[in-house]
Amino acid sequence: MACLAVDPAILLIIVGVLTFLITFCGCVGSLRENICLLQTFSVCLTVIFLLQLAAGALAFVFSDEARGKVSEIINGAIVHYRDDLDLQNLIDFGQKEVTRAVCGVGVSLQRAVINTMCGHGMQARGYLEASAFIHTNGCIDKLVNWTHSNLFLLGGITLGLALPQLVGIVLARLLINQIRDQIKLQLYNQQHRADPWS
Repeated sequence: MACLAVDPAILLIIVGVLTFLITFCGCVGSLRENICLLQTFSVCLTVIFLLQLAAGALAFVFSDEARGKVSEIINGAIVHYRDDLDLQNLIDFGQKEVTRAVCGVGVSLQRAVINTMCGHGMQARGYLEASAFIHTNGCIDKLVNWTHSNLFLLGGITLGLALPQLVGIVLARLLINQIRDQIKLQLYNQQHRADPWS
């Protein structure tokens, strides 16, 4: 069995449960005008937004370390390739659909895991000669190159994901303030009610 850090099914279940709980707090809090649930929703969205912002900034500042960590995770996943069917399907999908490199593994990965299926005899050839038969760039190199060539697309996607979060935070805070104002107004009206019999 593969380690917990690379098991996509468990990761998706955890993300789904957290998403449900956070949206439940926001939905029920706004319907029932419950300040506690709305504050929970607002704080959770703020924490998630700040964590995403920090992760993006750290990945940009420490890009070499991030690349090394991604390499380490992918190497660990390749070692456990046959142990977990979900992990195997994820790696196959990544090679077929995302990177379009069916046989393309980097030189560092070829030493760790010998590819006997489609790269037979290619290690004895030179880099340029082998590139005529197989993809010689690894997944990480292709991912880095794709990232550098599509920075505007990635920036747009990031902005598209950040805007709904910010709108949710602002709207939750506005609703909390309106509920508090209504409570203060009701208390004021109760204290200063014109009662002719008192």
